[in-house]
Amino acid sequence: MANGESLFDPLAQAYDRWFEDKGKLIFAIEVRAFQEVLPSLPKPWLEIGVGSGRFAQALGIESGVDPSARLLEIARNRGIITYQGRGEVTTFEAESFGTVFLIVTICFVDSPQGVLKEAHRILKSDGRVVLGRVLRESPWGKHYLAQKEKGHPFYKHASFYTYTEIESCLQQSGFTIEKVISTLFQRPGKVETMEPPKNDYSPEAGFTIIVARKAE
Repeated sequence: MANGESLFDPLAQAYDRWFEDKGKLIFAIEVRAFQEVLPSLPKPWLEIGVGSGRFAQALGIESGVDPSARLLEIARNRGIITYQGRGEVTTFEAESFGTVFLIVTICFVDSPQGVLKEAHRILKSDGRVVLGRVLRESPWGKHYLAQKEKGHPFYKHASFYTYTEIESCLQQSGFTIEKVISTLFQRPGKVETMEPPKNDYSPEAGFTIIVARKAE
């Protein structure tokens, strides 16, 4: 995705409405899981792929980067300090942030490793990167892959990765995984109740949070 026109620009309002409509309980479950790791994360915080600022606002992330001008306008209205740009190349100085969040972002970038290497550059020594992922092998990953094949306006642009692929990409980018949280064990179309997160990786989880430490 390049600066200027973004694939999410014409879908910005529909994307943001999902969080208050079909995705309201899903979003709440994912936010609950993130709350397990927030207290241990060094500041300041940045979200790459901040979108409309839903997660940033809910989690207390101060700043965000995104290529979509329309989504950034919504994020600014939520009090987020915004920067328009691509995750692979930012204008931040080296070692500017304590934690970088990548929440679903890796699905929609041209180079996951490029984004992770840029996150590594702008993180302080012993900083953290936090990924929120729908993994390819999970029931939700399979569901979204089916939606992608049908030409869904969001998921047709997405790439889904396995836990092993993400782990390898993190290692190659200079990170060491130190904590994994799994949640969203209810199946697609059957999310009816709030659920607590669980520690460690599970292929049955619809949403996986990976916290990795800058190791090099």
